[in-house]
Amino acid sequence: MTGEGKVKTKTEKGFGFIERENEDKDLFFHSNSLEGVTFDELEAGTAVTFTVVNGDKGPAAENVKLA
Repeated sequence: MTGEGKVKTKTEKGFGFIERENEDKDLFFHSNSLEGVTFDELEAGTAVTFTVVNGDKGPAAENVKLA
């Protein structure tokens, strides 16, 4: 499943969370799951698209790209 959202937060450890409209739970993403963008280019509020996958700890975002 694909989706759209905005970067909510990111950490210095190379991961962050994406908020989505009409969804209560934010999606985890890791810097290894980025496509065509570097982790340093992402800021809170940056619009992104992604594929939702089932990660070890629940839904996560893969193939994260700038929207």
